Amino acid sequence: MALEQLNDMIKRCQVVPGDGFKPEDYDQFQNAGRASLEQGHTAQVLDIIKDDKNKEIVRCMGWNLLGPLVQLILKKEEGSLQHCLAIFSNIMDVCSPKELLVGLLEQVEDADADKIAETVLLLLQPLQTVLRTLGKKKASSVGMSLSTILNQLSQLPVPYTQEQEEDDTYGLCQCCTALLGFVGPFVEEVKQDQLSPDCGENELRTELLKFCMKSLGEPLLQAQLSTDLDSPDSSPLRHFATEILAILSNLGESLPGLLLHHLLKKKEEPGFLEEDAKYPRESLACLAYLLFVQHIAIERFPAVFSPVFVLHCNMQYIDVLLSRTEESRLSKGMELYEKSLVRTENNSLPVDLLDLKFFLTVPQNLVKVMTLCPIQHLRTKALAVFQLSIDKFDTEAKYKFFRCLLRTSHHAGVEGYIIKNIKNQIDYALQPGNSNVWFSGAQMLTLLRCILTLPEGPETDLLQNLDRIMESLNLLRFLLIRDKECDNQTGVWTELYKIEENYLKPLHTGLNMSRAHYEAELKSTKENKKLKGSAESKCTVTVGNETLPNMTPEMQLQVLHSALFTFDLIESVLARIEEIIEVKVKP
Repeated sequence: MALEQLNDMIKRCQVVPGDGFKPEDYDQFQNAGRASLEQGHTAQVLDIIKDDKNKEIVRCMGWNLLGPLVQLILKKEEGSLQHCLAIFSNIMDVCSPKELLVGLLEQVEDADADKIAETVLLLLQPLQTVLRTLGKKKASSVGMSLSTILNQLSQLPVPYTQEQEEDDTYGLCQCCTALLGFVGPFVEEVKQDQLSPDCGENELRTELLKFCMKSLGEPLLQAQLSTDLDSPDSSPLRHFATEILAILSNLGESLPGLLLHHLLKKKEEPGFLEEDAKYPRESLACLAYLLFVQHIAIERFPAVFSPVFVLHCNMQYIDVLLSRTEESRLSKGMELYEKSLVRTENNSLPVDLLDLKFFLTVPQNLVKVMTLCPIQHLRTKALAVFQLSIDKFDTEAKYKFFRCLLRTSHHAGVEGYIIKNIKNQIDYALQPGNSNVWFSGAQMLTLLRCILTLPEGPETDLLQNLDRIMESLNLLRFLLIRDKECDNQTGVWTELYKIEENYLKPLHTGLNMSRAHYEAELKSTKENKKLKGSAESKCTVTVGNETLPNMTPEMQLQVLHSALFTFDLIESVLARIEEIIEVKVKP
Protein backbone atom coordinates (compact mmCIF):
# COMPACT_ATOMS: atom_id res chain seq x y z
CA MET A 1 0.00 0.00 0.00
CA ALA A 2 2.71 2.49 1.03
CA LEU A 3 4.87 1.56 -1.96
CA GLU A 4 1.92 2.08 -4.30
CA GLN A 5 1.27 5.51 -2.79
CA LEU A 6 4.94 6.39 -3.21
CA ASN A 7 4.92 5.30 -6.87
CA ASP A 8 1.72 7.23 -7.58
CA MET A 9 3.17 10.36 -6.01
CA ILE A 10 6.43 9.96 -7.99
CA LYS A 11 4.60 9.57 -11.32
CA ARG A 12 2.47 12.61 -10.60
CA CYS A 13 5.46 14.77 -9.65
CA GLN A 14 7.79 13.69 -12.48
CA VAL A 15 6.18 16.25 -14.76
CA VAL A 16 6.16 19.03 -12.16
CA PRO A 17 9.11 21.48 -12.14
CA GLY A 18 11.19 21.61 -8.93
CA ASP A 19 9.68 24.88 -7.74
CA GLY A 20 6.15 23.62 -8.34
CA PHE A 21 5.92 20.93 -5.68
CA LYS A 22 3.13 21.47 -3.17
CA PRO A 23 3.37 20.96 0.63
CA GLU A 24 1.15 17.89 0.35
CA ASP A 25 3.66 16.40 -2.14
CA TYR A 26 6.44 16.70 0.46
CA ASP A 27 4.21 15.15 3.14
CA GLN A 28 3.18 12.24 0.94
CA PHE A 29 6.76 11.56 -0.15
CA GLN A 30 7.94 11.57 3.46
CA ASN A 31 5.09 9.41 4.83
CA ALA A 32 4.91 6.93 1.98
CA GLY A 33 8.71 6.71 1.72
CA ARG A 34 9.10 6.09 5.47
CA ALA A 35 6.37 3.43 5.46
CA SER A 36 7.86 1.70 2.41
CA LEU A 37 11.27 1.50 4.05
CA GLU A 38 9.85 0.25 7.33
CA GLN A 39 7.79 -2.39 5.49
CA GLY A 40 10.98 -3.76 3.93
CA HIS A 41 10.67 -2.38 0.37
CA THR A 42 14.20 -1.02 0.47
CA ALA A 43 15.21 -2.41 -2.96
CA GLN A 44 12.22 -0.76 -4.63
CA VAL A 45 12.84 2.56 -2.90
CA LEU A 46 16.49 2.37 -4.03
CA ASP A 47 15.32 1.93 -7.64
CA ILE A 48 13.09 5.01 -7.30
CA ILE A 49 15.91 7.09 -5.81
CA LYS A 50 18.43 6.04 -8.50
CA ASP A 51 16.08 6.68 -11.44
CA ASP A 52 17.31 9.79 -13.30
CA LYS A 53 13.71 10.77 -14.04
CA ASN A 54 13.23 11.26 -10.28
CA LYS A 55 16.39 13.27 -9.67
CA GLU A 56 14.58 16.60 -9.17
CA ILE A 57 12.11 14.99 -6.73
CA VAL A 58 14.97 13.42 -4.75
CA ARG A 59 16.93 16.68 -4.78
CA CYS A 60 14.03 18.56 -3.22
CA MET A 61 12.52 15.90 -0.97
CA GLY A 62 15.07 13.13 -0.45
CA TRP A 63 16.52 14.48 2.79
CA ASN A 64 13.16 13.76 4.45
CA LEU A 65 14.05 10.05 4.35
CA LEU A 66 17.17 10.47 6.50
CA GLY A 67 15.27 9.63 9.70
CA PRO A 68 13.97 6.16 8.75
CA LEU A 69 17.20 5.41 6.85
CA VAL A 70 19.36 6.08 9.91
CA GLN A 71 17.09 3.93 12.07
CA LEU A 72 17.30 1.01 9.62
CA ILE A 73 21.07 1.33 9.14
CA LEU A 74 21.58 1.21 12.91
CA LYS A 75 19.53 -2.01 13.08
CA LYS A 76 22.07 -3.58 10.64
CA GLU A 77 19.58 -6.07 9.24
CA GLU A 78 21.30 -8.14 6.60
CA GLY A 79 18.52 -8.02 4.03
CA SER A 80 18.13 -4.24 3.96
CA LEU A 81 21.45 -2.75 5.14
CA GLN A 82 23.16 -2.49 1.74
CA HIS A 83 20.06 -1.02 0.08
CA CYS A 84 19.70 1.57 2.88
CA LEU A 85 23.37 2.55 2.66
CA ALA A 86 23.02 3.00 -1.10
CA ILE A 87 19.88 5.15 -0.68
CA PHE A 88 21.66 7.20 1.98
CA SER A 89 24.69 7.72 -0.27
CA ASN A 90 22.52 8.75 -3.23
CA ILE A 91 20.61 11.27 -1.14
CA MET A 92 23.91 12.71 0.14
CA ASP A 93 25.07 13.16 -3.46
CA VAL A 94 21.89 14.77 -4.79
CA CYS A 95 20.24 16.83 -2.06
CA SER A 96 20.94 20.43 -1.04
CA PRO A 97 23.79 20.71 1.55
CA LYS A 98 21.74 23.06 3.74
CA GLU A 99 18.79 20.67 3.89
CA LEU A 100 21.13 17.71 4.47
CA LEU A 101 22.78 19.59 7.33
CA VAL A 102 19.43 20.18 9.02
CA GLY A 103 18.37 16.57 8.46
CA LEU A 104 21.61 15.07 9.79
CA LEU A 105 21.65 17.26 12.90
CA GLU A 106 18.02 16.32 13.57
CA GLN A 107 19.07 12.68 13.60
CA VAL A 108 21.89 13.39 16.03
CA GLU A 109 19.54 15.34 18.31
CA ASP A 110 16.77 12.74 18.16
CA ALA A 111 19.05 9.73 18.72
CA ASP A 112 17.71 7.17 21.21
CA ALA A 113 19.53 7.21 24.55
CA ASP A 114 21.05 3.76 23.89
CA LYS A 115 22.04 4.65 20.31
CA ILE A 116 23.79 8.01 20.80
CA ALA A 117 27.33 6.78 20.13
CA GLU A 118 26.30 4.65 17.14
CA THR A 119 24.35 7.53 15.61
CA VAL A 120 27.21 10.00 16.05
CA LEU A 121 29.77 7.57 14.61
CA LEU A 122 27.50 6.91 11.61
CA LEU A 123 26.82 10.57 10.82
CA LEU A 124 30.15 12.30 11.52
CA GLN A 125 31.64 11.60 8.09
CA PRO A 126 28.49 12.63 6.15
CA LEU A 127 28.26 15.78 8.29
CA GLN A 128 31.86 16.66 7.56
CA THR A 129 31.29 16.15 3.83
CA VAL A 130 28.25 18.43 3.86
CA LEU A 131 30.01 21.13 5.88
CA ARG A 132 33.02 21.20 3.57
CA THR A 133 30.74 21.94 0.60
CA LEU A 134 29.49 25.15 2.28
CA GLY A 135 32.71 27.05 1.54
CA LYS A 136 33.67 30.14 3.54
CA LYS A 137 30.17 30.54 4.98
CA LYS A 138 30.28 27.33 6.99
CA ALA A 139 31.56 28.70 10.35
CA SER A 140 28.17 28.93 12.09
CA SER A 141 27.14 25.55 10.69
CA VAL A 142 30.35 23.94 11.97
CA GLY A 143 29.73 25.52 15.37
CA MET A 144 26.13 24.31 15.45
CA SER A 145 27.20 20.79 14.46
CA LEU A 146 29.93 20.58 17.12
CA SER A 147 27.62 21.94 19.79
CA THR A 148 24.89 19.42 18.92
CA ILE A 149 27.33 16.51 18.93
CA LEU A 150 28.93 17.49 22.25
CA ASN A 151 25.51 17.99 23.85
CA GLN A 152 24.61 14.44 22.90
CA LEU A 153 27.96 13.00 24.02
CA SER A 154 27.55 14.70 27.39
CA GLN A 155 24.71 12.23 28.08
CA LEU A 156 27.09 9.27 27.86
CA PRO A 157 28.69 8.01 31.10
CA VAL A 158 32.38 8.90 31.29
CA PRO A 159 34.65 5.88 31.97
CA TYR A 160 36.14 6.08 35.46
CA THR A 161 38.64 3.21 35.49
CA GLN A 162 41.14 2.05 32.89
CA GLU A 163 39.12 -1.15 32.43
CA GLN A 164 35.96 0.87 31.72
CA GLU A 165 37.87 2.99 29.23
CA GLU A 166 39.16 -0.11 27.45
CA ASP A 167 35.69 -1.68 27.36
CA ASP A 168 34.10 1.61 26.24
CA THR A 169 30.66 0.13 26.77
CA TYR A 170 28.82 3.34 25.88
CA GLY A 171 31.11 4.34 23.00
CA LEU A 172 32.27 7.70 24.36
CA CYS A 173 35.94 6.99 23.69
CA GLN A 174 35.25 5.97 20.08
CA CYS A 175 33.22 9.13 19.56
CA CYS A 176 35.97 11.35 20.98
CA THR A 177 38.54 9.77 18.68
CA ALA A 178 36.24 10.13 15.67
CA LEU A 179 35.49 13.72 16.62
CA LEU A 180 39.19 14.59 16.27
CA GLY A 181 39.08 13.36 12.68
CA PHE A 182 35.90 15.35 12.12
CA VAL A 183 37.41 18.71 13.16
CA GLY A 184 40.83 18.05 11.62
CA PRO A 185 40.19 19.60 8.17
CA PHE A 186 38.58 22.69 9.72
CA VAL A 187 41.51 23.21 12.10
CA GLU A 188 43.91 22.89 9.18
CA GLU A 189 41.88 25.46 7.23
CA VAL A 190 42.12 27.97 10.09
CA LYS A 191 45.82 27.24 10.45
CA GLN A 192 46.40 28.03 6.78
CA ASP A 193 44.23 31.17 6.93
CA GLN A 194 46.31 32.50 9.82
CA LEU A 195 49.40 32.43 7.61
CA SER A 196 47.79 35.09 5.44
CA PRO A 197 49.10 38.61 6.24
CA ASP A 198 45.62 40.14 5.94
CA CYS A 199 43.97 37.55 8.17
CA GLY A 200 41.22 39.22 10.19
CA GLU A 201 38.74 37.85 12.72
CA ASN A 202 38.09 34.25 11.73
CA GLU A 203 34.60 33.00 12.62
CA LEU A 204 35.57 29.38 12.05
CA ARG A 205 38.43 29.80 14.52
CA THR A 206 35.96 31.13 17.10
CA GLU A 207 33.69 28.12 16.67
CA LEU A 208 36.59 25.68 17.00
CA LEU A 209 37.77 27.52 20.11
CA LYS A 210 34.29 27.07 21.61
CA PHE A 211 34.52 23.36 20.78
CA CYS A 212 37.86 23.04 22.59
CA MET A 213 36.61 24.92 25.64
CA LYS A 214 33.46 22.80 25.78
CA SER A 215 35.48 19.58 25.41
CA LEU A 216 37.72 20.62 28.30
CA GLY A 217 34.61 21.08 30.41
CA GLU A 218 32.88 17.89 29.26
CA PRO A 219 34.00 15.10 29.07
CA LEU A 220 37.62 15.85 30.06
CA LEU A 221 36.91 17.51 33.39
CA GLN A 222 34.96 14.42 34.41
CA ALA A 223 37.43 11.89 33.01
CA GLN A 224 39.85 9.97 35.22
CA LEU A 225 42.82 10.20 32.86
CA SER A 226 45.46 7.54 32.77
CA THR A 227 48.74 8.51 34.44
CA ASP A 228 50.72 5.88 32.54
CA LEU A 229 53.03 8.31 30.76
CA ASP A 230 54.97 5.47 29.13
CA SER A 231 51.99 4.39 27.02
CA PRO A 232 49.68 7.41 26.73
CA ASP A 233 48.14 6.08 23.51
CA SER A 234 46.52 3.27 25.52
CA SER A 235 44.09 5.87 26.86
CA PRO A 236 41.73 7.30 24.22
CA LEU A 237 40.60 10.07 26.57
CA ARG A 238 44.17 11.08 27.33
CA HIS A 239 44.85 11.12 23.59
CA PHE A 240 41.73 13.27 23.14
CA ALA A 241 42.99 15.71 25.80
CA THR A 242 46.41 15.88 24.14
CA GLU A 243 44.85 16.64 20.76
CA ILE A 244 42.51 19.30 22.17
CA LEU A 245 45.53 21.17 23.56
CA ALA A 246 47.29 20.75 20.20
CA ILE A 247 44.22 22.20 18.44
CA LEU A 248 44.29 25.21 20.77
CA SER A 249 47.89 25.85 19.76
CA ASN A 250 47.06 25.40 16.07
CA LEU A 251 44.29 27.98 16.49
CA GLY A 252 46.91 30.44 17.66
CA GLU A 253 45.99 30.28 21.36
CA SER A 254 48.90 30.57 23.79
CA LEU A 255 48.50 28.10 26.66
CA PRO A 256 50.14 30.48 29.19
CA GLY A 257 47.95 33.27 27.82
CA LEU A 258 44.83 31.17 28.38
CA LEU A 259 45.77 30.39 31.98
CA LEU A 260 46.54 34.04 32.69
CA HIS A 261 43.41 35.23 30.90
CA HIS A 262 41.22 35.88 33.95
CA LEU A 263 44.16 36.92 36.12
CA LEU A 264 45.26 39.73 33.81
CA LYS A 265 41.87 40.74 32.41
CA LYS A 266 40.43 43.88 33.97
CA LYS A 267 36.75 43.78 34.89
CA GLU A 268 36.11 47.19 33.44
CA GLU A 269 36.91 45.78 30.01
CA PRO A 270 33.86 46.15 27.74
CA GLY A 271 32.14 42.84 27.19
CA PHE A 272 34.05 41.00 29.91
CA LEU A 273 31.01 38.79 30.60
CA GLU A 274 31.15 37.59 27.00
CA GLU A 275 34.83 36.83 27.49
CA ASP A 276 33.97 34.75 30.55
CA ALA A 277 31.57 32.77 28.36
CA LYS A 278 34.23 32.40 25.68
CA TYR A 279 36.84 31.19 28.17
CA PRO A 280 34.87 29.36 30.91
CA ARG A 281 36.80 29.07 34.18
CA GLU A 282 35.99 25.37 34.54
CA SER A 283 37.47 24.70 31.11
CA LEU A 284 40.61 26.66 31.95
CA ALA A 285 40.78 24.79 35.27
CA CYS A 286 40.85 21.55 33.28
CA LEU A 287 43.58 23.04 31.07
CA ALA A 288 45.66 23.81 34.19
CA TYR A 289 45.10 20.26 35.43
CA LEU A 290 46.19 18.75 32.10
CA LEU A 291 49.33 20.90 32.08
CA PHE A 292 50.55 20.66 35.65
CA VAL A 293 49.19 17.31 36.82
CA GLN A 294 49.07 15.23 33.65
CA HIS A 295 52.00 17.16 32.07
CA ILE A 296 50.23 17.18 28.71
CA ALA A 297 51.79 19.89 26.50
CA ILE A 298 53.84 21.13 29.48
CA GLU A 299 56.72 21.74 27.06
CA ARG A 300 54.65 24.65 25.68
CA PHE A 301 54.55 26.33 29.10
CA PRO A 302 57.58 28.57 29.79
CA ALA A 303 59.89 27.23 32.49
CA VAL A 304 60.90 30.78 33.46
CA PHE A 305 57.76 31.33 35.52
CA SER A 306 58.48 30.95 39.22
CA PRO A 307 56.65 28.25 41.22
CA VAL A 308 54.98 30.97 43.33
CA PHE A 309 53.70 32.70 40.20
CA VAL A 310 52.35 29.41 38.82
CA LEU A 311 50.65 28.73 42.16
CA HIS A 312 49.14 32.23 42.13
CA CYS A 313 47.93 31.65 38.57
CA ASN A 314 46.35 28.28 39.41
CA MET A 315 44.62 29.30 42.63
CA GLN A 316 41.54 30.67 40.87
CA TYR A 317 41.12 27.37 39.01
CA ILE A 318 41.72 25.30 42.14
CA ASP A 319 39.02 27.37 43.83
CA VAL A 320 36.60 26.70 40.94
CA LEU A 321 37.15 22.94 41.23
CA LEU A 322 37.02 22.74 45.03
CA SER A 323 33.82 24.79 45.08
CA ARG A 324 31.99 21.87 43.45
CA THR A 325 30.82 18.59 44.99
CA GLU A 326 31.47 16.10 42.16
CA GLU A 327 34.25 13.61 42.88
CA SER A 328 35.97 14.23 39.53
CA ARG A 329 36.24 17.97 40.13
CA LEU A 330 37.26 17.70 43.78
CA SER A 331 40.00 15.18 43.05
CA LYS A 332 41.34 17.27 40.16
CA GLY A 333 41.27 20.42 42.28
CA MET A 334 43.25 18.77 45.07
CA GLU A 335 45.75 17.22 42.66
CA LEU A 336 46.30 20.59 40.97
CA TYR A 337 46.72 22.31 44.35
CA GLU A 338 49.15 19.64 45.52
CA LYS A 339 51.28 19.78 42.36
CA SER A 340 51.34 23.59 42.49
CA LEU A 341 52.39 23.57 46.15
CA VAL A 342 55.05 20.86 45.82
CA ARG A 343 57.07 23.03 43.45
CA THR A 344 57.35 25.80 46.08
CA GLU A 345 59.74 25.66 49.03
CA ASN A 346 58.57 25.14 52.59
CA ASN A 347 58.11 28.35 54.61
CA SER A 348 58.43 30.44 51.43
CA LEU A 349 54.97 31.87 50.73
CA PRO A 350 54.81 35.45 52.06
CA VAL A 351 51.99 36.83 54.15
CA ASP A 352 51.01 39.26 51.34
CA LEU A 353 49.41 36.33 49.48
CA LEU A 354 46.74 36.08 52.18
CA ASP A 355 45.44 39.42 50.96
CA LEU A 356 44.47 37.66 47.73
CA LYS A 357 40.99 36.17 47.82
CA PHE A 358 41.80 32.65 46.64
CA PHE A 359 44.59 32.03 49.16
CA LEU A 360 41.91 32.03 51.85
CA THR A 361 38.92 30.59 49.99
CA VAL A 362 40.85 27.55 48.69
CA PRO A 363 41.85 26.32 52.19
CA GLN A 364 38.31 27.02 53.39
CA ASN A 365 36.96 24.88 50.55
CA LEU A 366 39.45 22.17 51.54
CA VAL A 367 38.05 22.33 55.06
CA LYS A 368 34.56 21.72 53.65
CA VAL A 369 35.85 18.64 51.81
CA MET A 370 37.58 17.43 55.00
CA THR A 371 34.43 17.80 57.09
CA LEU A 372 31.47 17.34 54.74
CA CYS A 373 32.52 15.13 51.82
CA PRO A 374 31.00 11.62 52.10
CA ILE A 375 33.91 10.02 50.21
CA GLN A 376 36.61 8.80 52.60
CA HIS A 377 39.64 8.95 50.28
CA LEU A 378 38.80 12.54 49.29
CA ARG A 379 38.61 13.58 52.96
CA THR A 380 41.98 11.95 53.60
CA LYS A 381 43.51 13.62 50.55
CA ALA A 382 42.05 17.00 51.55
CA LEU A 383 43.70 16.78 54.98
CA ALA A 384 47.09 15.94 53.45
CA VAL A 385 46.90 18.83 50.97
CA PHE A 386 45.65 21.16 53.71
CA GLN A 387 48.74 20.38 55.80
CA LEU A 388 50.98 20.82 52.76
CA SER A 389 49.51 24.29 52.19
CA ILE A 390 50.27 25.20 55.83
CA ASP A 391 53.87 24.02 55.48
CA LYS A 392 54.47 26.35 52.52
CA PHE A 393 53.57 29.61 54.32
CA ASP A 394 56.27 31.63 56.08
CA THR A 395 56.01 32.20 59.84
CA GLU A 396 53.96 35.38 59.75
CA ALA A 397 51.61 33.94 57.13
CA LYS A 398 51.13 30.79 59.24
CA TYR A 399 50.26 32.92 62.25
CA LYS A 400 47.63 34.98 60.41
CA PHE A 401 46.32 31.92 58.59
CA PHE A 402 45.80 30.06 61.88
CA ARG A 403 44.09 33.03 63.47
CA CYS A 404 41.74 33.40 60.50
CA LEU A 405 40.73 29.73 60.48
CA LEU A 406 40.17 29.66 64.25
CA ARG A 407 37.63 32.42 63.73
CA THR A 408 35.93 31.05 60.64
CA SER A 409 36.01 27.23 60.63
CA HIS A 410 33.30 26.62 63.28
CA HIS A 411 34.30 22.96 63.40
CA ALA A 412 35.88 21.47 66.52
CA GLY A 413 37.92 18.92 64.59
CA VAL A 414 39.42 21.55 62.29
CA GLU A 415 40.08 23.89 65.21
CA GLY A 416 41.79 21.06 67.07
CA TYR A 417 43.97 20.37 64.04
CA ILE A 418 44.93 24.05 63.79
CA ILE A 419 45.81 24.16 67.51
CA LYS A 420 48.04 21.10 67.04
CA ASN A 421 49.85 22.96 64.24
CA ILE A 422 50.23 26.00 66.48
CA LYS A 423 51.80 23.80 69.15
CA ASN A 424 54.32 22.52 66.59
CA GLN A 425 55.20 26.09 65.58
CA ILE A 426 55.70 27.12 69.21
CA ASP A 427 57.88 24.09 69.82
CA TYR A 428 60.03 25.08 66.84
CA ALA A 429 60.19 28.73 67.96
CA LEU A 430 61.38 27.74 71.44
CA GLN A 431 64.35 25.84 70.04
CA PRO A 432 67.69 27.72 70.13
CA GLY A 433 68.14 30.04 67.15
CA ASN A 434 64.52 29.71 65.96
CA SER A 435 62.79 32.42 67.97
CA ASN A 436 60.32 34.68 66.18
CA VAL A 437 57.86 37.39 67.14
CA TRP A 438 54.82 35.45 65.95
CA PHE A 439 54.87 32.36 68.11
CA SER A 440 56.24 33.95 71.27
CA GLY A 441 55.59 37.07 73.31
CA ALA A 442 52.68 39.43 72.76
CA GLN A 443 51.62 37.98 69.38
CA MET A 444 51.53 34.50 70.86
CA LEU A 445 49.34 35.70 73.75
CA THR A 446 46.83 37.12 71.28
CA LEU A 447 46.62 33.74 69.58
CA LEU A 448 46.50 31.93 72.91
CA ARG A 449 43.45 33.95 73.97
CA CYS A 450 41.67 32.78 70.81
CA ILE A 451 42.52 29.18 71.66
CA LEU A 452 41.87 29.03 75.41
CA THR A 453 38.21 29.93 75.34
CA LEU A 454 34.89 28.10 75.56
CA PRO A 455 32.47 29.21 72.81
CA GLU A 456 29.50 29.35 75.18
CA GLY A 457 31.23 29.47 78.56
CA PRO A 458 30.34 26.72 81.08
CA GLU A 459 27.27 25.80 78.96
CA THR A 460 29.50 24.77 76.02
CA ASP A 461 28.75 21.27 74.67
CA LEU A 462 31.96 19.54 75.77
CA LEU A 463 31.38 16.45 73.65
CA GLN A 464 30.75 18.41 70.47
CA ASN A 465 33.86 20.55 71.14
CA LEU A 466 36.01 17.67 72.40
CA ASP A 467 38.74 17.89 69.72
CA ARG A 468 39.28 21.60 70.30
CA ILE A 469 39.20 21.30 74.09
CA MET A 470 41.67 18.40 74.24
CA GLU A 471 44.13 20.07 71.88
CA SER A 472 43.89 23.38 73.74
CA LEU A 473 44.57 21.63 77.07
CA ASN A 474 47.47 19.70 75.54
CA LEU A 475 48.89 22.99 74.22
CA LEU A 476 48.57 24.64 77.64
CA ARG A 477 50.21 21.66 79.35
CA PHE A 478 53.02 21.74 76.78
CA LEU A 479 53.61 25.48 77.34
CA LEU A 480 53.73 25.13 81.10
CA ILE A 481 56.30 22.32 80.85
CA ARG A 482 58.34 23.54 77.88
CA ASP A 483 58.46 27.29 78.58
CA LYS A 484 60.17 27.77 81.95
CA GLU A 485 58.72 30.39 84.23
CA CYS A 486 62.03 32.22 84.42
CA ASP A 487 62.20 32.44 80.61
CA ASN A 488 58.48 33.03 79.89
CA GLN A 489 59.21 33.29 76.15
CA THR A 490 55.59 32.76 75.17
CA GLY A 491 54.18 34.97 77.92
CA VAL A 492 52.01 32.15 79.24
CA TRP A 493 53.12 32.69 82.84
CA THR A 494 52.20 36.37 82.69
CA GLU A 495 48.79 35.42 81.38
CA LEU A 496 48.27 32.49 83.75
CA TYR A 497 45.86 34.15 86.16
CA LYS A 498 43.59 35.17 83.25
CA ILE A 499 43.76 31.66 81.80
CA GLU A 500 42.70 30.18 85.12
CA GLU A 501 39.86 32.63 85.54
CA ASN A 502 38.58 32.73 81.94
CA TYR A 503 39.21 29.14 80.82
CA LEU A 504 40.10 26.59 83.48
CA LYS A 505 37.38 27.57 85.98
CA PRO A 506 34.56 27.70 83.38
CA LEU A 507 35.79 24.37 82.05
CA HIS A 508 35.60 22.87 85.56
CA THR A 509 32.07 24.21 85.94
CA GLY A 510 31.08 22.85 82.53
CA LEU A 511 32.53 19.43 83.40
CA ASN A 512 30.59 19.28 86.66
CA MET A 513 27.35 20.30 84.96
CA SER A 514 27.82 17.83 82.10
CA ARG A 515 28.82 14.98 84.40
CA ALA A 516 25.80 15.56 86.64
CA HIS A 517 23.47 15.61 83.63
CA TYR A 518 24.83 12.41 82.10
CA GLU A 519 24.95 10.58 85.44
CA ALA A 520 21.29 11.47 85.97
CA GLU A 521 20.50 10.21 82.45
CA LEU A 522 22.43 7.01 83.16
CA LYS A 523 20.54 6.40 86.39
CA SER A 524 17.19 7.12 84.71
CA THR A 525 17.95 4.77 81.81
CA LYS A 526 18.94 1.94 84.16
CA GLU A 527 15.75 2.38 86.19
CA ASN A 528 13.57 2.46 83.08
CA LYS A 529 15.23 -0.68 81.81
CA LYS A 530 14.50 -2.48 85.07
CA LEU A 531 10.90 -1.32 85.11
CA LYS A 532 10.16 -2.30 81.52
CA GLY A 533 12.32 -5.39 81.65
CA SER A 534 12.37 -5.58 77.89
CA ALA A 535 15.40 -5.45 75.65
CA GLU A 536 13.10 -4.47 72.80
CA SER A 537 12.15 -1.09 74.27
CA LYS A 538 13.50 1.82 72.22
CA CYS A 539 14.39 5.44 72.89
CA THR A 540 14.89 8.37 70.53
CA VAL A 541 18.06 10.47 70.48
CA THR A 542 18.32 13.87 68.80
CA VAL A 543 21.67 15.32 67.70
CA GLY A 544 22.01 18.69 65.95
CA ASN A 545 18.23 18.93 65.39
CA GLU A 546 18.31 15.57 63.57
CA THR A 547 16.59 12.52 65.03
CA LEU A 548 18.82 9.47 64.96
CA PRO A 549 17.44 5.95 64.53
CA ASN A 550 15.82 4.55 67.65
CA MET A 551 18.29 3.19 70.23
CA THR A 552 17.82 0.26 72.55
CA PRO A 553 18.49 0.86 76.27
CA GLU A 554 21.76 -1.08 75.91
CA MET A 555 22.89 1.26 73.15
CA GLN A 556 21.87 4.31 75.16
CA LEU A 557 23.79 3.04 78.20
CA GLN A 558 26.87 2.57 76.02
CA VAL A 559 26.61 6.16 74.74
CA LEU A 560 26.21 7.54 78.25
CA HIS A 561 29.16 5.55 79.60
CA SER A 562 31.27 6.77 76.68
CA ALA A 563 30.36 10.39 77.46
CA LEU A 564 31.30 9.96 81.13
CA PHE A 565 34.61 8.39 80.10
CA THR A 566 35.27 11.43 77.88
CA PHE A 567 34.65 13.76 80.84
CA ASP A 568 37.13 11.68 82.87
CA LEU A 569 39.69 12.13 80.10
CA ILE A 570 39.27 15.92 80.02
CA GLU A 571 39.39 16.04 83.79
CA SER A 572 42.63 14.03 83.98
CA VAL A 573 44.42 16.47 81.64
CA LEU A 574 42.95 19.41 83.53
CA ALA A 575 44.19 17.93 86.82
CA ARG A 576 47.67 17.47 85.38
CA ILE A 577 47.76 21.14 84.31
CA GLU A 578 46.72 22.26 87.77
CA GLU A 579 49.44 20.08 89.32
CA ILE A 580 52.09 21.73 87.10
CA ILE A 581 50.82 25.19 88.01
CA GLU A 582 50.80 24.35 91.71
CA VAL A 583 54.35 23.01 91.66
CA LYS A 584 55.77 25.85 89.56
CA VAL A 585 54.16 28.74 91.43
CA LYS A 586 54.85 27.30 94.93
CA PRO A 587 57.35 29.55 96.79
